[in-house]
Amino acid sequence: MKIALLTLSFLMVVVIPVFAQEESPIHGTTVLETSTSWDGKLLQYPKGEAKVTGVLLEIAPGTETGWHLHSSPNFGYVLDGVLQVSLEDGRTKQLKAGEALAEVVNTYHNGKNIGEIPVKIVVFYIGTTDQALTKMKE
Repeated sequence: MKIALLTLSFLMVVVIPVFAQEESPIHGTTVLETSTSWDGKLLQYPKGEAKVTGVLLEIAPGTETGWHLHSSPNFGYVLDGVLQVSLEDGRTKQLKAGEALAEVVNTYHNGKNIGEIPVKIVVFYIGTTDQALTKMKE
C-alpha cells in the first residue's frame, strides 16, 4: 500500500505537471478530487492487505440495484446513461455521462437507471483482500 501511495505521489508531483503543459499531446482532466463521499462524510481507508477492484457495471433502463452498502471507499465514473442514487433519508444524487462521485460508505443506498439507455458506470473499490465489495440489505 505504501509503495502504491509513493508511486501515485510521484506521478502527481513529477509526471502529471509534464503532461499539463500546453505543448504536450497528452492532457489530463480531473474528474474527481475529494476527501468526502457525496453525503459529506470523510473517507477513510480500511486497515488490512489492500485490494483495488475495478468493475464496469451496466444497468438496464428502469432497473434498480436494490438497497446495498459498501464497507470501503469506492469511486464511480458514468460512461453512459443517467443514474439516480438514493439514500434512506430521502437524499438523492443524479449522475449522467461524464460525471463522477465518491460513493457513500457503510450507508445503505439504491441506484436506479432513470434514463432510456443502459447506464454504464466504472466503479473502483479501495478495499482489502478480506472485504466483500457489496452487502445487500436483508
